[in-house]
Amino acid sequence: MSKNILKAPMLNTVTRWVNEDIGQITDSLVSIDNSGNLATLGSVTTSQLKIDANNNFLNFVGSGAQAKVKEQIAGLGSNLMILWPGSVTTTGVRGGTGTAQTLVEDDAWAVMRELPEIQVAAPTQRGSGQIVWGNTNWLAAIVGATPEYFEARDWNLVSGRMFEFGELSSSGKVAIIGQTVARELFGETDPIDQIIRVRGVPFTVIGLLERKGQSMMGQDQDDIVVMPLSTARNKIFGALQGRIGRVSSIFIKARDGVDMKDAEDKVRDLLRQRHRLGLNAPDDFSLRNLTEILQAQEAASQVMSILLAAVASVSLLVGGIGIMNIMLVSVTERTREIGLRLAVGARGKDILSQFLVEAITLSTIGGVLGILLGAFGTWLVATLAGWRVELSILSIFLAVGFSAMIGIFFGYYPARKAAAMQPIQALRYE
Repeated sequence: MSKNILKAPMLNTVTRWVNEDIGQITDSLVSIDNSGNLATLGSVTTSQLKIDANNNFLNFVGSGAQAKVKEQIAGLGSNLMILWPGSVTTTGVRGGTGTAQTLVEDDAWAVMRELPEIQVAAPTQRGSGQIVWGNTNWLAAIVGATPEYFEARDWNLVSGRMFEFGELSSSGKVAIIGQTVARELFGETDPIDQIIRVRGVPFTVIGLLERKGQSMMGQDQDDIVVMPLSTARNKIFGALQGRIGRVSSIFIKARDGVDMKDAEDKVRDLLRQRHRLGLNAPDDFSLRNLTEILQAQEAASQVMSILLAAVASVSLLVGGIGIMNIMLVSVTERTREIGLRLAVGARGKDILSQFLVEAITLSTIGGVLGILLGAFGTWLVATLAGWRVELSILSIFLAVGFSAMIGIFFGYYPARKAAAMQPIQALRYE
């Protein structure tokens, strides 16, 4: 009986307040729907658009930059080791790496034949010389090599063909040139089947290499003329390179998945055995492993990823705070609407669901617009600046998903605050 007595005055009071203020509340609701909600919609959507556009732009441009770095590193040759001759000492004066003639062509074939970890081993003879075609000339690097050289360097042809067996064995006067040599000598003319002179010796151009770009040391890798190893040794370099069979370097490519440190140790042991070096005798060769460069590339990629993540996190945090403030303003402006809904029977979870649905809807709208804006900005960068970019569907979903989570997370507190209001206090709010 006492409970009913207590309930009746409260119900009558709420009813009176509703009747007194129904007109004002209705006007307020209309005003809020026409201005407050629209303003909130615009502000939240704009904030979410900025977040998603910024995140997608960073993802697209950042992925493109990482891919470009990986491409440049891969241009050196994956799983690549380079074997150089050692140094020579004359009258107490020690020469640098490569001054001793300690490597022979058979060393390369032995490495490839006896070590299953090795995919290919390519002996090379390297120098430089003047290249002449018609009335034009160009100084370029000259490399005598076998077909394994192109496999070790991951180097393909744009046009033409590789060396044939007869050309390799009989010192055929054929050459494959790089893009820089083709541009400087031939311009727009097709270089295939053209006759060039290398140190005065005529060669037929049979192939054009794909563009490889600069090396890690800034050298132009496309400024090159490649000919059969026997041709370079017998017709170009001659006695300048020592006895028949000597090579200036050996490019060694390990198989995928092989431990490079283990492969390097086996190559070193084999070369020491072939060169009959004593137990305590120093190596008469130099073996360089490009794994360190690849590791440096991976470390650089990780640093770039962390940097992009940090920038995106700041964007998410700032945008999320903005969304929370906008939603708080919306709750404040709609206090009497909330009180009215509570007074006529709405529960706290209904109010909570209302504002969460609004936050999700607005985050979704802003996310879609942000994707479009981020893609447009990425296209502008790729077109105007000439940068490489990569559009990743996974990156788009991750960026939009995280930004939507931020919007929902920062929209929960205002929603929870609205759901916890007392009807009397909400209706009395001015």
